[in-house]
Amino acid sequence: MTSTNHAPSHGGLCALGDVPDGGGLELPPECAGVPGIVVLRRGDEAWAYRNVCPHFSIPLNYEPNTFWTYDAEWVMCAHHSAMFRFEDGACMDGPCEGAALTPVVIRIERGQVFIDAEKSGDIS
Repeated sequence: MTSTNHAPSHGGLCALGDVPDGGGLELPPECAGVPGIVVLRRGDEAWAYRNVCPHFSIPLNYEPNTFWTYDAEWVMCAHHSAMFRFEDGACMDGPCEGAALTPVVIRIERGQVFIDAEKSGDIS
């Protein structure tokens, strides 16, 4: 995957089409003033999480904007091989089994991904 910096589109985090179908997109802290997050996508659905593995509090990826995803269902921590479900961020296998990624509630409007501020609360 190529490393890319994504600026917010029309006030959103990114366009849904910027996120590879079945994959993830890293949004660095400077994007929209939020902590670093990863947006995961399957078709027209997307989920967002803080880009921090609960095992050692390090990013899920080891290279910029490169995530190991499987079957559009799982994202794996590149450092410790913990496997997290797209839908709820739950760790189902690996050293932090039973833990979960920290969710960032998003909404999709007109093909743009936005943080749902009313439901997310403080994500800093």
